[in-house]
Amino acid sequence: MTVRRSLLLAYLVLSLAVAGNVFVGPATAQRTNQQQQRAASAKTPATFGFNVRAFGATGDGKTLDTPAINKTIDAAAAGGGGTVFFPAGSYLSVTIRLKSNVALYLDQGATIVAATPGPGMQYDAPEPNPWDPYQDFGHSHWRNSLIWGENLENIAILGPGKIWGKGLVRSGGASRTDAQNQAIREVPAAGPFGYPNPRDAVEPGWGNKAIALKLCRNVILKDFTIFHGGHFAILATGVDNLTIDNLKIDTNRDGIDVDACRNVRISNCTINSPFDDGICLKSSYGLGFARATENVTITNCQVSGYDEGTLLDGTFKREYKRYSHNSTTGRIKFGTESNGGFKNITISNCVFDYSRGLALEAVDGALLEDVTINNITMRDITNAPIFIRLGNRARGPKETTTVGKLRRVIISNVVVYNADPKYGSIISGIPGHSIEDLRLSNIRIYSQGGGTKDQAALQPPEKEDTYPEPVMFGEIPAYGFFIRHVNGLKMDNVEVSYLKDDLRPAFWLHNVNGAEFFRVRAQRRSDVPTFILKDISDVSVLQSHPIADTRLEKVKEGKID
Repeated sequence: MTVRRSLLLAYLVLSLAVAGNVFVGPATAQRTNQQQQRAASAKTPATFGFNVRAFGATGDGKTLDTPAINKTIDAAAAGGGGTVFFPAGSYLSVTIRLKSNVALYLDQGATIVAATPGPGMQYDAPEPNPWDPYQDFGHSHWRNSLIWGENLENIAILGPGKIWGKGLVRSGGASRTDAQNQAIREVPAAGPFGYPNPRDAVEPGWGNKAIALKLCRNVILKDFTIFHGGHFAILATGVDNLTIDNLKIDTNRDGIDVDACRNVRISNCTINSPFDDGICLKSSYGLGFARATENVTITNCQVSGYDEGTLLDGTFKREYKRYSHNSTTGRIKFGTESNGGFKNITISNCVFDYSRGLALEAVDGALLEDVTINNITMRDITNAPIFIRLGNRARGPKETTTVGKLRRVIISNVVVYNADPKYGSIISGIPGHSIEDLRLSNIRIYSQGGGTKDQAALQPPEKEDTYPEPVMFGEIPAYGFFIRHVNGLKMDNVEVSYLKDDLRPAFWLHNVNGAEFFRVRAQRRSDVPTFILKDISDVSVLQSHPIADTRLEKVKEGKID
């Protein structure tokens, strides 16, 4: 009987240990009733490792659970790694600090809620960064976040739960008075390139990102939802071997920003970001050196600009109107930060809905090269469906920052419906620095139309050093494609048309050398030319009925009807 009782007691202790996610040895076998009750209430399968409830988290949405969460992470890391499990509940928290070889698992019904700062509720302070002048505040700091990790390996955030950035801010000023914020708006930007923007600077104690990772490797972000993520729902800088899969993000500024990262896989994500970019590749100087974003795939994703919160509630509203440049954002973009460049990148099978169009921008001195973009659909596009820009903002150390190159880009199988009529698609280098080797094929664009003769006569300024955005040139004198400073362009099976009569040409070319238009179609009125040409050489238009086959060696000014 004594032996049976001893065995039964040992079994019960071991069962409680598994439920409480701690290993039991002779020195820890004696546990208090309180510890046993806590472990029993954890209800955690052994496969999930370390339960935050077992370490004191309440999940009641009122008690600050940060100490318990970080204690759980520390325990997992001390044991060589494991999974920190969040059962259903609302876990109010400020900064959560990740550690190597540790995963967070958010169960169905589990939500990490970002606390609003107050007494005893402060986010980690933004770390000093001497390279602040070369990018905005959000890109220069990582620790003032809900969840952050630096110089880590083998980390993950998983599960069908949610991260709600309730207390995060999208820019500075949350703790300032209206008068103080107005005064800051009137102060010029501190840096030599219009940055850092004083409105983005966040006061100590506040958080402005849901997840921030710096110089990590072997990272998985999978299956969870982010709502209201602050300046960045996800900011990954200098991260290698990064997998982002099956996320839903409905946020008040950027969705996913991948900055100076290598070997990145983004797939099956739905991102609604009306106030800023949905998926954004960058290569800033935030690390103190130029590092390319390279070896990236983005596939099977949707980006949009519905009113914040209406992606997740299924209403998909389009009522809010006070956006920058008077248009919602929510797009896929390369840039603007582009010190390190972009190389070996492919985007496929993506949907744009009620958003800005695709943007490729190289303006800070680096290379953007070897990119393929395929199988894209866009509806209700609020500015240029395709925007490709090589510029000379040159935001970086003067000693090393020169004009970069944009070359070897292929865009194919794209359909666009109901695009904003003011801009058309824009492909523009700058004088002396042309975009090179660009190929567009199997593209169908329906513009809203309505362009006027006055718009057709416009001569957009160069604006070589201006922040890149389609609105930078003002309204565009072509409803289809505005193409300037390009060397080596091929268009095959490209068709543009409008829903309302447009008095602008379909194609407007300036300083274009070596261009071939094959099987091109363009709707036009009989009194409006298809092409306007200025300073072009070696341009041909072939099998593009009703235009007769045309080969032009050199034209100062001309047109093709």
